Amino acid sequence: MYKFNADELSDFAHHYGFHYNCINPNTIVKEVLTEMEKGLKGKKSSLAMIPSYITPIKNIPPLKTVLALDAGGTNLRASLVQFNEKGEVVSQGIHKVPMPGTYGHVNAGQFFDMIANAAFPLLNSAKVEGIGFTFSYPMEITADADGILLSFSKEVDAPDVVGKAIGKGLRAALSAKGCNYSGPIALLNDTAATLLSGYISISPDGEAARTRVDFNVKNGPVIGFILGTGFNTAYPETVIPKTGFNSSSPQIVVCESGNFNVRQLGKLDKEYDSTTKNPGSFTLEKSTAGAYLGPLTLQILKQAIKDKVLCFRKSDEILNMPHLETRLLNEFAHAPLSNQGPLGSLFAVDESAALAAVQYLTSIVTERGALFSAAVLAATIIKTGNGYEPYSPVRIAVEGTTYMIYKGMRRSLESYLHQMLFREKPRPYIVSPVEQASLFGAAVAALSKGE
Repeated sequence: MYKFNADELSDFAHHYGFHYNCINPNTIVKEVLTEMEKGLKGKKSSLAMIPSYITPIKNIPPLKTVLALDAGGTNLRASLVQFNEKGEVVSQGIHKVPMPGTYGHVNAGQFFDMIANAAFPLLNSAKVEGIGFTFSYPMEITADADGILLSFSKEVDAPDVVGKAIGKGLRAALSAKGCNYSGPIALLNDTAATLLSGYISISPDGEAARTRVDFNVKNGPVIGFILGTGFNTAYPETVIPKTGFNSSSPQIVVCESGNFNVRQLGKLDKEYDSTTKNPGSFTLEKSTAGAYLGPLTLQILKQAIKDKVLCFRKSDEILNMPHLETRLLNEFAHAPLSNQGPLGSLFAVDESAALAAVQYLTSIVTERGALFSAAVLAATIIKTGNGYEPYSPVRIAVEGTTYMIYKGMRRSLESYLHQMLFREKPRPYIVSPVEQASLFGAAVAALSKGE
């Protein structure tokens, strides 16, 4: 009869190099900072450090209306947005339509026409000061904050759009409909939008709204952090040598931190990486994000069965399992005794020891993902150069289901982050999930472009 043995399972994790105790987080922080500097200088780096050409607005003007657009994997959302006297967002309803190209092939003209169809009625109904457009696909951002599409994911069938400027295409499509909009159009990705949404949803001192005397102090910066299907960070930067940018008014840089080349990985990580579509790339994302935690954990469970540190009657069903969605692994981790799902249903009532072993190994993978994430986030916070005044914390705006609902991730990530940032002296920060980040961040971008 199989017996649960935590020491044996931990030894297995150490042997294959995926135990979190194999990691020196301070080394990772230093490596991330080095890669960030290389990327900012245009040198070879695993971090692209993409300039957004958007400077976060310091004071959001009240009662000005902007159009916010958000193009995701499934839907295109549009909303007229105002900010009240307190800087709080006021949306005049969200209009949602299918993302162009998700229900069959469209050419470039049809693609931009469909976006214009969503925007035109709203632009016709109010005086709009700007358009912010969160476009969650790889783009090259230009100096006028437009975005040249580099690629679509497989869900969108519009290959003619690749290589075209999204803002320019939308402006032309609107003009063809008789809407001669001449204001700014700011393109940004979801990480930059998450950062900008933090300005309107997180108080500068990190506390709930209350009376605040003006001591003429400088507010701390806002960082955007995505931990969902993928992984990314964005922060405000004052010096970008590769573009010649050097200003006391920072612009947002999107790090593309999911592509950080993690050197502290084990044999099973590398074996799993070889099965992905892009071996050797996005090694950080493959150890932390929702697109990969399920399949990676499955790879580890299969090896545990082969090495006989995990054994139960239906072990072969895991060995023959082609894929394990992170969503289903998370459901198992939250309710391992429910005897449901592709994992939980495999165990008989007298196999609780094997059930515990699966959950134990899963938690080690999660813990390591949290440690990696915290190290990258700590490096991003340090890169802002923010001081140690407790009344001006770095505000971390977070978006993503892996952070929010994956069993154990948020708790461990925040614990590691606190240890790293308070190890020598307290470095103040606040972590806050943000709602409607892509849409409301786009609204802030519409007003920020002209700063």
